[in-house]
Amino acid sequence: MSISARETDNSDFGIKIGGFIKNDFFYDSRQTVAAREGHFLLWPARPSLDAENKDINEASSFNFLSIQTRLNASISAPDFFGVKTSGHIEGAFFGHSNADINGFRLRHAYVKFDRENSELLFGQFWNPLFVSSSFPDVVSFNTGCPFQPFSRNPQIRLTQTLGNVKIVAAALSQRDFANIGPAGTSSAYLRNSSMPDLHAQIHYTHTDPGAGTQFTIGGGTAYKKIVPELVTAQGYKTDAYVAGITYMGFARAGLRLFTVKAQYLLGQNVNDLLMIGGYGISRVTDPLRGAVEYAPVRTSSYWLDMHSNGQTVQFGVFLGLSENLGATDNLVEGTGITGFGTDIKSLYRVAPRIVFNSGKARIAVECEYTGANFGTVNISENRRGIPVNIEEVSNFRLLLGVYLFL
Repeated sequence: MSISARETDNSDFGIKIGGFIKNDFFYDSRQTVAAREGHFLLWPARPSLDAENKDINEASSFNFLSIQTRLNASISAPDFFGVKTSGHIEGAFFGHSNADINGFRLRHAYVKFDRENSELLFGQFWNPLFVSSSFPDVVSFNTGCPFQPFSRNPQIRLTQTLGNVKIVAAALSQRDFANIGPAGTSSAYLRNSSMPDLHAQIHYTHTDPGAGTQFTIGGGTAYKKIVPELVTAQGYKTDAYVAGITYMGFARAGLRLFTVKAQYLLGQNVNDLLMIGGYGISRVTDPLRGAVEYAPVRTSSYWLDMHSNGQTVQFGVFLGLSENLGATDNLVEGTGITGFGTDIKSLYRVAPRIVFNSGKARIAVECEYTGANFGTVNISENRRGIPVNIEEVSNFRLLLGVYLFL
């Protein structure tokens, strides 16, 4: 959202500055798994028992933060060989890590070339699985994560529009959101595969101006391959990889009084999207050299978000469900699973909200209830690595967000 513009003497070039100031005030009923001092909430922390069998994580907390505040600049530029040219830069004070909180970090930085019905984007932007025209309008910065795939990636993206149909093809690398492997979170696993993360999608939109409605449906697939290590624990070169295919479908219905959005995802090794998942060892092919084969863990996720379309007061609710479906093949007994939230069998969330808008300001209140079914990964008991001996833990967050849009 922008309120000011600065034009140069060259009418083909211009910059519009936008962004917002946001302050978050929140209370959690227990300790959580989150980023930036609790700001980006994922799920409640699993129980941690002391010597008297008391759960250390059964302790409430609060925080006040302004780190979601962001600035952006949209740039229009002279044509490039007759092709319309533009760019966008956006950053926030979210920092690169917990140690860097309040630090300014890059969110988006891309150049677009538009010609008739074709658009070519080069730079960092949302992962195509985060459909920028249909995502949850929640108050929390998590934007529905870990039910909503969440990642921004350096990429090359082609968008072709054919009437009401839009076709998207993209090749991605990883930077701030990367897969988890033996050395922790790193883009090296994807880089060492020598193959970008590949995406293809198709969207269909029908608009009825007379009725004031718009319907969009779409779906797509993605293929990603990572190489967890270049050398085995025994010191031998290896090129074993983890391949993962992801399928996604979404729908958005914009009605006069309400807007309803939904998305379903079935993915393999999708922890780079801040979703539960990972991979395990499915076969030891050479015990002497430590050579192995891998199998990705499958994750299914659903979310539904709906809200009224009032300009001044808006009511909404978010519902999410995610489940660990286990590895695509039986895993080797005595091994574990590498990934994120791999001890969670399923997650769910219910988050109603109310938003008040007036002028350039917004005040919003959201209640976010997240339940996690934790278990133990025991490959001997469940060969696909689905956690067993399940225990449910929940967290209630009360969130107040205060905005001023530039």
